[in-house]
Amino acid sequence: MPAPLLGAVLVDDEALARSLVRQLLAAHPDIRVLAECANGFEAVRAVAETKPDILFLDVQMPQLDGLEVLELIDRDAAGRPAVIFVTAYDQYALKAFDANAVDYLLKPFDRARFDRALERARTRLAAGGAPPALTLAGRGAPLSRVVVKDGVTVTVLPVEKIDYVKAEDDYVLLSSGGRNHIKKQTLASLEAALPKERFVRIHRSFLLNVDRLARVEGSATGASTAVLHDEARLPVSRAGAQRLRVLLGSR
Repeated sequence: MPAPLLGAVLVDDEALARSLVRQLLAAHPDIRVLAECANGFEAVRAVAETKPDILFLDVQMPQLDGLEVLELIDRDAAGRPAVIFVTAYDQYALKAFDANAVDYLLKPFDRARFDRALERARTRLAAGGAPPALTLAGRGAPLSRVVVKDGVTVTVLPVEKIDYVKAEDDYVLLSSGGRNHIKKQTLASLEAALPKERFVRIHRSFLLNVDRLARVEGSATGASTAVLHDEARLPVSRAGAQRLRVLLGSR
């Protein structure tokens, strides 16, 4: 029985690198290239539109990097697309495998190494199994931006532009300049990834960007409220008030 046809999307900001992957795939008649993308925004759209089985993904790209792409795409119950990172940088390998990538091809690589990666992708697809969600939290430097997807629209929020973050069950609401953005992520995981010199947990459901704080108001009952420069009002717990005092005192 012939092998089932598999669709692939190639993502790299260098046309020569995409051409090399396409040439190597020519030796595999069961693989057809569905799309080529030169940046992360194109990749998110192409994956949503073509639903590939395999994604060849560069890491360092302008606008949106490969790990952010992987965070934004939907992967089905069978683990599709199986992701093979193709990059010249070895420092992202740990995050790639945390995200259940099939393989991490370090440029330059030869045909034999490429074929092994492709065989691993076939094996992973045959076995099925959904990968864990990637949140980019807890490893390396704090986030400098947060990416949010609404349909095929991707918004990049620099962390300094985020006013506050609110927990919404398994999602978070990010408020920025009067607009709200919803992202599937827990508040705790986002808190771990944001810069601690800027964001503080003021309540079990709220993270505050202290640069947005105008004042803290008390009440007769002892409850506190954080008032932002745009007059947004957020509850402050007793533990949150202590954390806020400590952070403000260290600045």
